[in-house]
Amino acid sequence: MSLPLYYYLLGTPLGVLGLVRWSCWLVRRVPAVLYRPIENQHRASVSVVVPVYQEDPAVFTAAIESWLDNDVHEVILVIDASDTTCRQIATRYPVTVLVTEVPGKRDALRRGWNAATGDLVALVDSDTIWAPDVAEQVCKPFADPRMGGVGTRQSVYGSSGFLARITDMFLDHRYFDENASQSLLGQAVSCLSGRTAVYRRELLLQVEHEFMHETFLGVPCLSGDDKRLTTLILERGHKTFMQRSAEVWSTFPDHWRIFIRQRLRWARNTWRSDLRALSRRWVWRHPFLAYTMIDKAVSSFTLLLGLAFMIASIVERQWVFVIVLALWWQISRSAKLLPHLRRRPSSFFYIPGYIAISWLMAVIKIHALATIRQQRWLTRQVAVENGTVVRTNNEPEEIPA
Repeated sequence: MSLPLYYYLLGTPLGVLGLVRWSCWLVRRVPAVLYRPIENQHRASVSVVVPVYQEDPAVFTAAIESWLDNDVHEVILVIDASDTTCRQIATRYPVTVLVTEVPGKRDALRRGWNAATGDLVALVDSDTIWAPDVAEQVCKPFADPRMGGVGTRQSVYGSSGFLARITDMFLDHRYFDENASQSLLGQAVSCLSGRTAVYRRELLLQVEHEFMHETFLGVPCLSGDDKRLTTLILERGHKTFMQRSAEVWSTFPDHWRIFIRQRLRWARNTWRSDLRALSRRWVWRHPFLAYTMIDKAVSSFTLLLGLAFMIASIVERQWVFVIVLALWWQISRSAKLLPHLRRRPSSFFYIPGYIAISWLMAVIKIHALATIRQQRWLTRQVAVENGTVVRTNNEPEEIPA
């Protein structure tokens, strides 16, 4: 069969790139398979600190009850002054309520950990529901005095639509691949997700000033609090670890507009944090961590080359290549998502959607890089204007439970 010249010009580099990308994945996957949660009898007092802003009442109620069921030292809710519904819900439970009129999540976190009295502080989102043994599990890694922060495993709560299923696949890929390998090799996880991240309180007090006054290219940073805290802990020579035996459930968007805005915010935070980290000496003391940061940045661009080749094949009506490439994507992504498919075999039929969303996220990441200086929450009434965190006039967009 005679092939057009562009197939050789594009197909050969694409094949080589595919081998390189698979090799990069195997570098992560092998240690990820060897990862195990830390097991011991270590316990410490845990204070739960939760910034609360216009949360869904039913989810918020379930979340409070799940934290209290963990027999934690205390639960501190830092509730925005505009949120009268959640303040009323909080009065039903033995929790501490701090009402704040200062916009933004960072100040709420700071107020919470300053009021906390436990040895460990769990920074938790108000829509996050804990398994009954989360407090017990997250304490175990802190038996190591060098451990500064511990993350949990997330799953999707309260939704079964298309975006929820795809998000669940991405989450399992993260916790059974990237975070697992980072935890094993150097115990340096790049980001302890803000859904639930546990830190030594004394370290939070030490990094408070830098956390509250973070800027990027001269603009005060509004979001990205979880990446910033993780980085500050690692910069000081402490470890970060993902305790996968501690499972939590959170709500995620099932509306496209909110999904895209959320991913755009996350992508900007990742670019800012990783580009800053790669320019500093401390990250190179964690070679595997630096490697994963570079690999993630490069993949945002290489992922779209396969799509370009597929489009070219369709335009030229080379249907054999279209079918072969589609089958290869189905098989290869299934291999990479094997831990998730063991838990939810039906997700095999969502692989094409997963691939399409991966392309969309690659475009979002490139757009985020081009607009990296913009500081706006996008799904809440908070933004940075003239160098100051302010409330905006737009109505907050509800994140469905």
